[in-house]
Amino acid sequence: MEKELSEMTLEELWELFPIFLVEHDEKWSGYYIEIEEFLQKVLVDYPIDRISHIGSTAIQGIWAKDIVDVLIEIPTYTDIVEVAQVIEKSGFIRMSADDKRVSFNKGYTKDGFADKVYHIHLRYTGDNDELFFRDYLNEHPKIAKEYENLKLGLWKKYEHNRDAYTDAKTDFIYRWTSEARKIYGDRY
Repeated sequence: MEKELSEMTLEELWELFPIFLVEHDEKWSGYYIEIEEFLQKVLVDYPIDRISHIGSTAIQGIWAKDIVDVLIEIPTYTDIVEVAQVIEKSGFIRMSADDKRVSFNKGYTKDGFADKVYHIHLRYTGDNDELFFRDYLNEHPKIAKEYENLKLGLWKKYEHNRDAYTDAKTDFIYRWTSEARKIYGDRY
C-alpha cells in the first residue's frame, strides 16, 4: 500500500521530489497569472495588499525549479490564521507556519510533481525581501547569471536535500537583497 505524502519521511519526500532545474520558460508568467486570479477569487473577502510572482521563475533568463512561487502580503490587522485556513480549504497543503508566516504548496502528488507546481508564501505586508532580490536580478543580468551558475553547481550535489540546497544559496541571496534594499529603499 502506498504511503500518503503526510506519512513519508523527509528523506522519502526528497527522493520523490528532487531538486531539478530547467531552462527559463515563459509559461511561468502564465501560470503565475492563473494562480494570482485564483487566489484573488478565493480571498475576495480578505484584505490583500499585494500578490507577487517571486523566486527564480520570476527572474528572466535563468534556469529554475519548475515551481512558481507566489507571495501574498496581508495587512498586519488581518488574522493570518484565518486567511491560511481559506487557502488550505481551496486545495493547498500547509507546509509550515508560525505567527507571521505560512507556506503552502500545490502540485505535489504520490506520483511526484504535477504539471503545475506552486509554492504560496503568506506573510504580513513588508516581509518581502524576495521582491527586492527578484527586481535586482532582473535589472542586473550579470548577477542573475551568477545566481544561475550557483544553482546549477548545487543542483546535483543537493538533488535530494532541499534544505542544504536552500542553505547553500543563503549568503548570495542575502548579499544582493541587502544591496537592493540600499538602492530601492521603500519601493514596496
